[in-house]
Amino acid sequence: MKTFLKILTLFVAAGAFGGAVMMWMDPTGVSWGGEPMLDLLRAKMPWPDFFFKDFTPSGYVLLAVNGLPQLLVAILLFKNHRLAYWACLACGILLMLWIALEWYIWGFVALSNIFFVLGAVETVCAAVCLKRAR
Repeated sequence: MKTFLKILTLFVAAGAFGGAVMMWMDPTGVSWGGEPMLDLLRAKMPWPDFFFKDFTPSGYVLLAVNGLPQLLVAILLFKNHRLAYWACLACGILLMLWIALEWYIWGFVALSNIFFVLGAVETVCAAVCLKRAR
């Protein structure tokens, strides 16, 4: 299961890094179909004129909330760090909360649904590994 978690955390981190780069390369969202999503962000999130002029800040937040933590968890797993499973559990929950926010803003979108399931799987696997480690 540890190998599976290593792969899963690296996959989620890569997805977050890819999403962030996509937002930075085209902050308007036109080339990747995100332009209508920007209007929904502005309508449902606080301080729309400051944070949601384009997707640039969202890319940084995606990287900070999901990309870097998932990468850190993968590193902890590879190093057999004693807190790796706890960090993995936290990242799985964080990913599910992130997706819940996306559902609030955009509704159910296939890619979001997939990442919610990945977050749930990560959380359950980390909890099982923690229980086994006792």
